[in-house]
Amino acid sequence: MQSYVVHFVRHGLTKANINGKFAGSGDLPLCDEGIEKLKKLAENFEYPRTHEYYSSPMKRCTETCKILYPEAEPKIVDGFRECIFSGTDGLRDDPNGEAKVETWQEIQKRVTTTFDTVVESMMRRGVTSATIFTHGGVIMTLLYCYGLPKAEFLDWMVDNGCGYSVRITPGLWMRDKVFEVYDKIPRGADVSLSRQIRNLINDINNDGRKEEKNE
Repeated sequence: MQSYVVHFVRHGLTKANINGKFAGSGDLPLCDEGIEKLKKLAENFEYPRTHEYYSSPMKRCTETCKILYPEAEPKIVDGFRECIFSGTDGLRDDPNGEAKVETWQEIQKRVTTTFDTVVESMMRRGVTSATIFTHGGVIMTLLYCYGLPKAEFLDWMVDNGCGYSVRITPGLWMRDKVFEVYDKIPRGADVSLSRQIRNLINDINNDGRKEEKNE
């Protein structure tokens, strides 16, 4: 039976990433360091070629696609834009205060519905491989909801310019809505999220638990 391969790639570094902020809905471009890092990753490691490319509408994702795959013309999909989590108010690069915080239920519904539509389209048209340029929150949500082996949400963190490869088997997908996470990309690179950002997110979660207790 035909299987389908999808690669998820997190966008390159932005100034917000370097400053320890979550850009959320802020449409930030890549910073100079981010561009340079992506070029070095492309020179030294393998990003697999695919039949189709999809991208969040945000600049940092479309720019990442153009650097890693100059010939690609990604399909822009609004549902792959970044999630905005509660508890990140002080970290958002959102000077106008316009970012709308999404509930976990809203994030999960938006992201999974969007991905389901892409997979259904691929299967219907016989497109067997695709790369999706998106954000850390989107990748973590999809792998938490659908990924095998099962892991916690925070376990799917990934560094900028890196990501995961998944294999979708139609029978398993139709029956259980799961896919196999079988590799990390670029192949041969260290894709784990930096300890600094991991500690930052842990601090956010701890602060949230303290607030709940105080209430």
